[in-house]
Amino acid sequence: MITSELPVLQDSSNESGQAETVSLSMSVSELEEPEVKGKKKRGRPGRPPQANKKPRKSPTDKLMGPPRSRKANGMAQHNGDGTDPVTLFEVVKLGKSAMQSVVDDWIESYKQDRDLALLDLINFFIQCSGCKGTVRIEMFRNMQNAEIIRKMTEEFDEDSGDYPLTMPGPLWKKFRYNFCEFIGVLIRQCQYSIIYDEYMMDTVISLLTGLSDSQVRAFRHTSTLAAMKLMTALVNVALNLSIHQDNTQRQYEAERNKMVGKRANEKLELLLQKRKELQENQDEIENMMNSIFKGIFVHRYRDAIAEIRAICIEEIGVWMKMYSDAFLNDSYLKYVGWTLHDRQGEVRLKCLKALQNLYTNRELFPKLELFTNRFKDRIVSMTLDKEYDVAVEAIRLVTLILQGSEDALSNEDCENVYHLVYSAHRPVAVAAGEFLHRKLFSRHDPQAEEALAKRRGRSSPNGNLIRMLVLFFLESELHEHAAYLVDSLWESSHELLKDWECMTELLLEEPVQGEEVLADRQESALIELTVCTIRQAAEAHPPVGRGTGKRVLTAKERKTQIDDKNKLTEHFIMALPMLLSKYQTDAEKVANLLQIPQYFDLDVYSAGRMEKHLDALLKQTKFVVEKHTESDVLEACSKTYSILCSEEYTIMNRVDIARSQLIDEMADRFSHSVEDLLQEGEEADDDDIYNVLSTLKRLTAFHNAHDLTRWDLFGNCYRLLKTGIEQGSMPEQIAVQALQCSHYSILWQLVKITDGSPSKDDLVALRRVNKSFLAVCQQCLSNVNTPVREQAFMLLCDLLMIFSHQLTTGSREALLPLVFNPDSSLQNELLNFVLDHVFIDQDDENQSMEGDEEDEANKIEALHKRRNLLAAFSKLIIYDIVDMPAAADIFKHYMKYYNDYGDIIKETLSKTRQTDKIQCAKTLILSLQQLFNELLQDQGPNLDRTSSHVSGIKELARRFALTFGLDQIKTREAVATLHKDGIEFAFKYPSPKGPEYPPTNLAFLEVLSEFSSKLLRQDKKTVHAYLEKFLTEHMMERREDVWLPLISYRNSLLTGGDDDRSTSVHSGSTSSSKAGSIRSKKGRPPLHKKRIEEESVEGSWMMRNDTTLQTPGALPTPQLTSTVLRENPRQAAEHIPDPDSEPGSESDFVNPQMQMSWLGQQKLEEVNRKDRTSMNYMKARSAGVRQTVRGLMEDDAEPIFEDVMMSSRGQLEDMNEEFEDTMVIDLPPSRNRRERAELRPDFFDSAAMIEDEAGFTMPMF
Repeated sequence: MITSELPVLQDSSNESGQAETVSLSMSVSELEEPEVKGKKKRGRPGRPPQANKKPRKSPTDKLMGPPRSRKANGMAQHNGDGTDPVTLFEVVKLGKSAMQSVVDDWIESYKQDRDLALLDLINFFIQCSGCKGTVRIEMFRNMQNAEIIRKMTEEFDEDSGDYPLTMPGPLWKKFRYNFCEFIGVLIRQCQYSIIYDEYMMDTVISLLTGLSDSQVRAFRHTSTLAAMKLMTALVNVALNLSIHQDNTQRQYEAERNKMVGKRANEKLELLLQKRKELQENQDEIENMMNSIFKGIFVHRYRDAIAEIRAICIEEIGVWMKMYSDAFLNDSYLKYVGWTLHDRQGEVRLKCLKALQNLYTNRELFPKLELFTNRFKDRIVSMTLDKEYDVAVEAIRLVTLILQGSEDALSNEDCENVYHLVYSAHRPVAVAAGEFLHRKLFSRHDPQAEEALAKRRGRSSPNGNLIRMLVLFFLESELHEHAAYLVDSLWESSHELLKDWECMTELLLEEPVQGEEVLADRQESALIELTVCTIRQAAEAHPPVGRGTGKRVLTAKERKTQIDDKNKLTEHFIMALPMLLSKYQTDAEKVANLLQIPQYFDLDVYSAGRMEKHLDALLKQTKFVVEKHTESDVLEACSKTYSILCSEEYTIMNRVDIARSQLIDEMADRFSHSVEDLLQEGEEADDDDIYNVLSTLKRLTAFHNAHDLTRWDLFGNCYRLLKTGIEQGSMPEQIAVQALQCSHYSILWQLVKITDGSPSKDDLVALRRVNKSFLAVCQQCLSNVNTPVREQAFMLLCDLLMIFSHQLTTGSREALLPLVFNPDSSLQNELLNFVLDHVFIDQDDENQSMEGDEEDEANKIEALHKRRNLLAAFSKLIIYDIVDMPAAADIFKHYMKYYNDYGDIIKETLSKTRQTDKIQCAKTLILSLQQLFNELLQDQGPNLDRTSSHVSGIKELARRFALTFGLDQIKTREAVATLHKDGIEFAFKYPSPKGPEYPPTNLAFLEVLSEFSSKLLRQDKKTVHAYLEKFLTEHMMERREDVWLPLISYRNSLLTGGDDDRSTSVHSGSTSSSKAGSIRSKKGRPPLHKKRIEEESVEGSWMMRNDTTLQTPGALPTPQLTSTVLRENPRQAAEHIPDPDSEPGSESDFVNPQMQMSWLGQQKLEEVNRKDRTSMNYMKARSAGVRQTVRGLMEDDAEPIFEDVMMSSRGQLEDMNEEFEDTMVIDLPPSRNRRERAELRPDFFDSAAMIEDEAGFTMPMF
């Protein structure tokens, strides 16, 4: 709490200026009629101290005339002529008048009639809370604050929980600002007289304290904001009083120290009187602040509403910064420290920002020392906050603590922040980079370091800092994230990171005395960091994985980018050949260095007459190509040649000549080595194999980025592949490289044909080459070497995609001869390859790889390869290159391999549904049928329906059903077709034991019932009618456990149907469930209206059936062995169904263009079935039967509630989770508002606080 004596500020430099500013802010009205404050006994707020007041008219009556009602939530009301607002709330909300003039008007009215002016102010706070009630003068005089607040609680608009502080839009955002400004200006204008009259402030503080204790959120929120802003204004007044006291004391001391003859006793008495008056005012302000702090802040800083807690913490931060002598102590800091543990991010954020304002001032550090020691661990842990904004501010606060005191943070604390430079969230990483720069990379004595560098002959003093950066990078052991480290430090350490001269010196020159030699790992790390800094400077955007995309650069950023690019180009044009020469034997270093030319401004070569440096670069690059066979090095060389050969630069001819010479040499060498290898055959030695392989690797790397078709590499590669297939002795790597090189050759030929006007001979030649290569790839799918098989599979999928029917789109009909459609055998081989090499148990494959990190990395790499294989095949299905039924074998693994391939399978399912909903539905049911048949083969006909295998199939069906979404109209035909296929499958094979036993596949209906909720109400009847075609009377009457799947499926179809003849386990098919006919009639729509709506929907859908929603004919049985429905061989042998006798046979669905859709056909049969049903009802004479029929007719109008992908329990859990932290009264609808206000418990009593009491009463230190 505030002490009785506020400390006097010692800083005298700003005292006079502040005093002058304050004196100028006095209102005109106060200067005209100053009030002399006398000591008065404090009375009850709201009761006037003078009894002999003259009768007066209410200001409201003067302005408004007869009383009028106001709209709720503070809607503005105007005068009769519609010109000016008439209430204080409206004036502040619109903000058209200067706030000082508004306050001056109120002060003038207060001097004329204090009660009515205060009444306006009270109504202002009430209306700002969104309450449409008005406090009348008799209420103000005769009722206690609690009674007034209870009365106002009843006046809230219950239709909306919004109130001005929470309403969206610019008007209400401006209102919040005006509201806060009004309170501040009010106290500033009243600070010399009115606030000391023991009436106005007592009344306002008493009202706000009562409102802040209300159960109504709007009252609590608004009054807390007002009270905190009021407190802030009072703190400012107290600060000014302290400055005046200090000035007065200094003047008094100066006057008293004068000689007796020169001393003015009258002036001394005036100064003593002034000092006494200032002290009295100081005591009054302290009492007001104590009332607000103890009555409002202490309770509301732990309110259930995060916004209220945030307001309190934000304002106490302002008080501590504004008047640190009084507030910056442990008694107040503890509230901020405790709130650092708040569960809401916005509150934690306010705490950190409040602390940042304090730690920014180094003079305050001594007062913060104890707080830092107590809460430092919590602040450091908040750098890992789940809210990124909070984490960023926590890192900035830790950085400020570091700046203020190097010893405040331990090494462990610093290390917790260091690793955040690798965070994927860029603001967090940049803040951590600033911390790292302050701790490790800031130069403490720049002049001494520059002098030391000159003595050592170095051009830059940053050598030690760059060495430290390299060591930090190596110790972090995240070598693949150098780009992230550079990006994190780019804003804070850009001068260090752009010191490429220093980096080059460290790499090229020998260390001088006093410097350590860079180790090999350090050189590699420095080269990697150098390349990353070059990329960051040239591209001027964060690396991949940080940021949402490339943002538009400002003019200043664009100029900086151009300057940096010119600077790095001029430096590395000369330095790069020397670096390549030094490290040409080190593959890792060379691969990184060769990335630098892609960031050059290549015009500098010709503009600066630096062709000799270009020749040196080409020479070194050629040496690298001839010495290395690593793929990353060769790819870097190929890319370098490609960039230098750009046609837009004048150096293109010079580079093209060098490139052609290099390719000529390699192609000639390759041709001779292939001849030697093929002639020697199986007798070829390792040298022959190495010659072919090394040259082929180089040519393949170059063929990726360069058109080498004029060297006809495809011929020799094809010969190698054919020889390997025929003899089976081709080395694995040669086969892989030959496949890849041939693939590039075909693509470059296609590019030539696509860009030009091809002749028929060109098309025929390319088609022949492509067809022969695809045949070779198909043969390689059975190769003994896994890399060869996988390479052949990927190339097959790529080429089938490229040369598919989409090749002719975009006015390219001339390329139609190149289109290649895979036949059934090729599709079959591709699918079998996926099943054999993708859907495998990784643990069984890598039993020996357990516990070792390297082996874990191998497992991850193997999984990545398998995901690529599955994705390549899935694309063929999505783009209709492979028949969609092939996806059944993919979909059935959705649950088992969900962690590995769930995202790929789900995306495939989504895309195939967009292509053809009905075909996709047939594929889904086919996958379930395959799983069911596999289960029958394993367990036999007597399935245990409670086993985990059956539950797994049902769960998969449930997941499939969820993918149909909530729009049942769009998926209507697809779901109906799915049920049709499922029913036919369930009754396909009768039991070999006889007709009294269930069909072999009857248990499949239990799986099929998972899709019943996706049927429309009228379609359930249609599907049920189709089901009854397969049922005999004997089946309908059976109630044994083996028939439960049928009973369950029928119930799922009848639930919600018009004929609620639910077949119960305990009743026959002709008797209805009594429970189904006893329903509440409340809220039921008229029966005839409901039927008309259904018939209209049904009829409109029937009209669409003939045109847009026709069901395709039955799919021909796929020829692929892996997509054919896998049936039990014994079933197929013993039970051959008669196609002529099976209802709904294939012949009914042969031509979808000439026949009505399946649902349409079932609708015609439904009409006939209804006629027969009506006849049966007419024959029934039993009263029980009539009652049943009556119940069924009533149920026809019962609203149906479908399962929408979430159970009621899940909904309740979600609702509980959403409101678990809510203790707010948002005024729910109630007819008896007074009863609600009186009976509701006080949620904000100190004994019922939501926070852990122990957490807030714990000792501070």
